Amino acid sequence: MEKELLQQNKTRLIENVNPLAETQHTAQINRRKFVEVVASGALAFTIVPRHVLGGKNFIAPSDKITLAYIGVGTQGTREMLPLLTMQQFQVVAVCDPNKDARGYRDWSPQGLRNEIRKAIKNPDWNPGGDNLIPGGRDNGKSIVDTYYANLHPELKYKGCKAYEDFRELLEKEKDLDSVKIMTPDHLHGIIATAALKKKKHVLMHKPLSNRVLEGKKLIELARKSSSITHLIPWDSNGSMDTVMKWINEGAIGTLLEVHDWTNRPVWPQYTTMPTDTPPVPEGLNWDLWLGPEADRPYSPDYTNMVFRSWYDFGGGCMADMGYYSLWTVFNALQLEDPTEIIPNLSHVCAFKDSVPFRIHNDFSFPTACTVRFKYPAKGSRGPVELCWYDGGMQPPCPPELTAENKTLPQEGMMFVGDKGKILAGFNVQNPQLLSHKGMEAMENPGKTNPPPEEKIETALQLFIDACKSGKQYPGSFAESDHIMEAINLYGVALRSGSLLKYDVATRQISNAPDANKYLSREYRAGWDPESI
Repeated sequence: MEKELLQQNKTRLIENVNPLAETQHTAQINRRKFVEVVASGALAFTIVPRHVLGGKNFIAPSDKITLAYIGVGTQGTREMLPLLTMQQFQVVAVCDPNKDARGYRDWSPQGLRNEIRKAIKNPDWNPGGDNLIPGGRDNGKSIVDTYYANLHPELKYKGCKAYEDFRELLEKEKDLDSVKIMTPDHLHGIIATAALKKKKHVLMHKPLSNRVLEGKKLIELARKSSSITHLIPWDSNGSMDTVMKWINEGAIGTLLEVHDWTNRPVWPQYTTMPTDTPPVPEGLNWDLWLGPEADRPYSPDYTNMVFRSWYDFGGGCMADMGYYSLWTVFNALQLEDPTEIIPNLSHVCAFKDSVPFRIHNDFSFPTACTVRFKYPAKGSRGPVELCWYDGGMQPPCPPELTAENKTLPQEGMMFVGDKGKILAGFNVQNPQLLSHKGMEAMENPGKTNPPPEEKIETALQLFIDACKSGKQYPGSFAESDHIMEAINLYGVALRSGSLLKYDVATRQISNAPDANKYLSREYRAGWDPESI
């Protein structure tokens, strides 16, 4: 009897992973429901070793996490390549308002093309379009299809679908488990909101949103959702173990300040609005690219690599890099809700009627700035000031370094107490104590970072495991609440150009009411998160 029952259970499982049998039994259980039920353990008794079904390392179709890739520009394409190697994922769709590889910019003329050729095992692959730098949904589909055909022909992959509009994708892809969002900043909050409303797991690059209030609404939605959410920069955050050990032991006295500086921007910043009106490139749906933002003429200086220069479309240098360096700092020090935000920024002058004047700029981020956040005491920690620097700005070089003819690195972090300082790398790596004797290395209990490839694979596996188990893991949208708030208040302070006093209870600027309009945006019809 036991032998017959085992055979029946094995037969049922094979039928559920067979595409033809799955079609016949759709009324009983579909592929996505199978993943959910197995994760809960309800069908655990049917599981047999994978090698019985399809050989060593075989992953049954019903065990795969289906994923739609939303945003296949240069960075989106680059990050899709290692994701394809994870056999527990199945990329079933790509989405981008741009169809063809036209007008893209990248860090080298042929670097991305060569990465793609190597990944998909096709030395003759070309992007088409203007045949320069890859990008667009046609390239995304081609890469996915070619990869699966060349490296996993046994999957008998039916083909990747390509969508122009993420709303159509979410409506039509009924058997979809998850999405990865790699669009310009201004679309992150909108697309993630739409995906969570459709009960999809969401993997997204920084930032969470480029507006404070939009980000808060997304976090509230994520907290109520059973979907897994993960913000990718968490995977690159450094450990605060060593720094907190020294602070708690009193090595630098009472902590007073945290300084963090980056070499960004490494893209053009704009001091005037575009005045040229070139035609919209063939294959680009400009209206969809704008999304929630106000209509305006197309300009290549809004798109691709430079979108983060603009308050409407980006989040500036802090949104680009702050999630990587400061997220664990916020968690470890419990930095919540700044009371004051003080900007200090570069400006640009021009001539009008032979008279110089300072350009009023509330449309693009400055070429260089510092922004200081004041955080109140919490628990046993006293008040702390956090100061962010970009555009080549840095804190004053400590005398402990200049005494040894040393200067600060291009990027870094420094914790300042009333009795000493800790100097560390930008991701809190290699912390060292500064004293009158110079830099002193102490016992470092922190873990060394794994190689980049191993780190990516580990991070993706954690997302896969969480989707299957339904158990949220570190780096969720909800955990990014306070750093998201600071990063977007950085933009508000720069845009207003004045000291801001932030009332967390009302989520309003109390001393400069006019700045409150920058906490949100005026959504175009049909793009409000409430109706998306």
